Amino acid sequence: MTLNLSPSGTTRSTPHDRKDRFATLTFERNVAAPVSALWQAWTAPAARAVWASPSPSVKVEFLEADTKVGGREVSLCKVEGQPDIRCEGGWLVLEPAVRSVTYEVISCEGATQSAALVTADFADLGERSRLVVTVQLSSLAEDMEAGYRQGFGAGLDNLAGVAERTMVLQRVIKAPRAVVWSAWMNNETLPQWWGPEGYSCRTKRIDLRAGGEWVFDMIGPDGTVYPNHHQYGEVRKEEGFGYSLLWGENGPKHADAWASFEDEDGATKVTLGMVFATAAEFQTAKGFGAIELGLQTLGKLERFIATR
Repeated sequence: MTLNLSPSGTTRSTPHDRKDRFATLTFERNVAAPVSALWQAWTAPAARAVWASPSPSVKVEFLEADTKVGGREVSLCKVEGQPDIRCEGGWLVLEPAVRSVTYEVISCEGATQSAALVTADFADLGERSRLVVTVQLSSLAEDMEAGYRQGFGAGLDNLAGVAERTMVLQRVIKAPRAVVWSAWMNNETLPQWWGPEGYSCRTKRIDLRAGGEWVFDMIGPDGTVYPNHHQYGEVRKEEGFGYSLLWGENGPKHADAWASFEDEDGATKVTLGMVFATAAEFQTAKGFGAIELGLQTLGKLERFIATR
C-alpha cells in the first residue's frame, strides 16, 4: 500500500531519537459488506487499484501486482510537483477471508524511508464484516508514523466503500486450470459461452491480451441488444486478469472487474469479481438479478468445457 502521506502530500521529516522510530498502529473498520467481498476488495489487484489512493490529489500507479504467497506488489505514489514515493512489498500469508500478512518498504529518490509488516484480520459478521489492520512500522530515514496514520486511515475508508459495491461470484469447475483458462482467454471460444442463459454474443473486435479489448453486443432472449466493451489490463497466464467494463464502445465505465483461477482438488475454483462505479449501480445490478445471471454464465462455462 502506498499510503504513507502527510497532510501536505509529502513524507514528514522530524528530528527524533532511534527509539522513536518504531511504532505499532492499529486500524479497525466495520464494513457493510460480506467478508467475501471485503477479502476480494483487499486482495484483488484490480480492486486495490480503485481504493489505494488516499486522496484525489494523489495518483497511485501499480507497476507489479501479484496476489499470492511470495508474490510482489510495486507501486508509485505520485503528487504533482513532488518526487514519486515508491512502495515495494509482498504477500507473506494469505488465509482467504481470515488473515493476510504483507511487508512493504517505502523509498523516495532512492533513499529508503520505512519498512513495515502489515497484518490484516477479517471477521465474518454475516452480511457485514470487520477488518483489523495492524502495522508494525520502522521509520528509517524519517518519522513516518503520522503519515501512515493518515494514509492508512484514508485508504481503509476508501476500501470500505469499495467493498460495499463489490460483487463476487464463484464456482468450482471440474476441469484442470489450464483447460478452464483456455476456454476463457481464447478469442474463438469466449463468445461461444459468455453470458446468462438465453443470451448470445455478437463480436465486433476481440483481442484477449494485456492492453487488448473485446467490443461486442450481448443479445437477450427477447432480442434486446446490450452494447459492451471490455478493456483488459494485466493478464497472468492461468492465474487471472483484470479488465474494465464499459457501457458500449468507449462508453462510461460500468465496473472494474477481475477473474482468478485456483487449483482445488483437481478442479478449478473460478472467482469473478466486480467493483461497480457507484453504489447506485451496484444496487441496480443486484436488483435485476446480476448475481444469479453471473452464476448462470459460469455454469455455461462449465457445460461448454464438459462438451469439448
